[in-house]
Amino acid sequence: MAGPNRVNLSVILKVTGMLLVIEGFLMLGCLGFSAWYDPYSMIDYGLFNPKHDFLPLFVSGIITSTLGLFLWVSNRQPFRNAIGKREGYLIFTISWLSISLFGALPYLLSGVAQNLTDAFFESMSGFTTTGATIFSNVESIPNGLLFWRATTQWLGGMAIIVLPITVLPFLGIGGMQLFISEAPGFSPEKLHPRITETIKKLWFIYLAITMILTLLLVAGDMTFFDALCHAFSTVSTGGFSTRNDSITGYSEYVRYVIAFFMLLAGIGSTVLFFIFTGQWRKAFANEELRYYLSLMLFCIIVCTIALSFLVHDTFRPALGESVFQVISIISTTGFITADYQQWPSFLWAFFFLLMFTGACAGSTGGGVKMVRILLLLKNSTHELKRLVHPQAIIPVRLNGRYVSEDTIFNILAFFLIYIMVFAGGSFVMSLMGLEFYTAIGTTAACIGNIGPGLGSVGPMHSYAAIPDGAKWILSFLMLIGRLEFLTVFILFSRTFWKK
Repeated sequence: MAGPNRVNLSVILKVTGMLLVIEGFLMLGCLGFSAWYDPYSMIDYGLFNPKHDFLPLFVSGIITSTLGLFLWVSNRQPFRNAIGKREGYLIFTISWLSISLFGALPYLLSGVAQNLTDAFFESMSGFTTTGATIFSNVESIPNGLLFWRATTQWLGGMAIIVLPITVLPFLGIGGMQLFISEAPGFSPEKLHPRITETIKKLWFIYLAITMILTLLLVAGDMTFFDALCHAFSTVSTGGFSTRNDSITGYSEYVRYVIAFFMLLAGIGSTVLFFIFTGQWRKAFANEELRYYLSLMLFCIIVCTIALSFLVHDTFRPALGESVFQVISIISTTGFITADYQQWPSFLWAFFFLLMFTGACAGSTGGGVKMVRILLLLKNSTHELKRLVHPQAIIPVRLNGRYVSEDTIFNILAFFLIYIMVFAGGSFVMSLMGLEFYTAIGTTAACIGNIGPGLGSVGPMHSYAAIPDGAKWILSFLMLIGRLEFLTVFILFSRTFWKK
């Protein structure tokens, strides 16, 4: 057992092993789609064959689950008070890196990814629900791998670490630190006093939304396979599609259905729980939700007016494209129905700024998050008032409650770090040979977990042409964007490792 001032490595390995077991079994679960859509792949015994995926998925699943089982079983001794803050942060980062690394195996062993760099980039993009892809021709990928690709986003959306927290108490490990790390700004006591019951309810909602969306898409012009993959990518705000043109080729019905569920997926977990349990008054009393919906509506109106006069001759296509693209960017999903780089240049800037907003806190979306922007705006207006009335005490409130100065300082620090990382990332991308629009587009899209950016990684392009070194940096940006920066950066702090 670890001492009071030492990191408990055993519990970190135990939780990581548990996650790898789950990941391995889910890889094996994809074999059904491989066998159904390509029966020949079951008797094709060659690895590195981009046409068949049964054996690569099988081998990947066995390797991942076996290693995970070894880590789990070899660290089965009970722990008391095993997860503190340090263990929580380490589990979160190490586990995410581990599942992303092993999640790359099917791409690498099948040969659809040319090297480890591409395979890891695609896997990290999936688990962080970024949606940036290295595949220029998605439709050439076997269905088993396409389903695994969608599954990585579905798991990452609800945060794969949240799943084992439901069983951690039975293993003698407290899981509250992990839950707080995954959902900053989220208050579990608002749903249920027991963390296990809370997460079970959230998983039930997540599953229910996925099933409902799948059925609605099947009712449109999607096959069951396409509907399931797109449902996984939508509810997770991921953005991976089974088609090269994303949602562009589907009917207007499908587009509006997906747009509605993207909007829903961008709502915080607490508010979503209130909506699904019929507590509408509590849900719409939430200031962040009202700000989220108001910003959506404002941006849709602006974009619709611009497209109506400058791109389309009629109102209907302008409205449809505006609704879908605005919701897709703000929710950080990244699906597309149009190439916004073909629109007037000021709309480029418009969508680029939207990449920095993000969805609501506690949702599956990335970005800065609406609640942070809302509190920054409130604090800024209060500072102006304090300049006029320096002796006045003007507290910042959210949902009628006082927001402490520590919280405001944390938000200011987060926003400053976000801008610094964006500036630094853009500069490094430029040094690696990317032209200006591509450099800022890749950086903003990856730290915001959005996917499509600007320039050569715009909505109709992939990340295939990005240099390998840049892909590793962008993979790191996806990770820190998904894990809220400080969760990762704190590991590089000397104070974190002091006894």
